[in-house]
Amino acid sequence: MAWTTDILLEMNLEGNRRMVFGKTTTDSADDDIVTGLTRIDACLLTHSGSAVEAAAAVIKETLPKESDGAAAATTDDGKVNVICTSGDVLFFLAIGQ
Repeated sequence: MAWTTDILLEMNLEGNRRMVFGKTTTDSADDDIVTGLTRIDACLLTHSGSAVEAAAAVIKETLPKESDGAAAATTDDGKVNVICTSGDVLFFLAIGQ
């Protein structure tokens, strides 16, 4: 089973900027959040749950992250690599284009 990402809110900001808010459910410690953006300028994460998290999820990317220009089948456009504990439920807010 792969990570699942649900986009809960998309909003157009000033100019061609967009904000995406969503939830991802993890099944491994290293995978991607799919934001749907072609350029990611900022990404914030928070855990969901009722207990204190022993290990915080971290973003393993250099931001801002531009489009890689590859064909759609091989592109990583709009993806943010995250390191976390398997089974985490994360909420994210990504801003970009």
